[in-house]
Amino acid sequence: MICGTASIASWDPLPLGPRVERHLLVKRARMQGILIFDHAARYAEARADLARWLREGKLAYREDILEGIEHAPGAIAGLYRGDNLGKRLIRIA
Repeated sequence: MICGTASIASWDPLPLGPRVERHLLVKRARMQGILIFDHAARYAEARADLARWLREGKLAYREDILEGIEHAPGAIAGLYRGDNLGKRLIRIA
């Protein structure tokens, strides 16, 4: 919970990176993390649902498949540039 941001101006040294505390406070927003491990007991249910949705055409996905290990360095660099559409894979024969 954030109840004020007055102390932010007096931080020494100033923190690096974006500071969202003031935005969360004035928008009365909430930030919360979620981890897949929090729901491990439901993995089997999720796999069954996802497989069914794929079969029924309710779930769509894209794959960006590059052929050969020689493309690995450029493929990884391309991820950071946003070159791929969907999941980027490298097929090694």
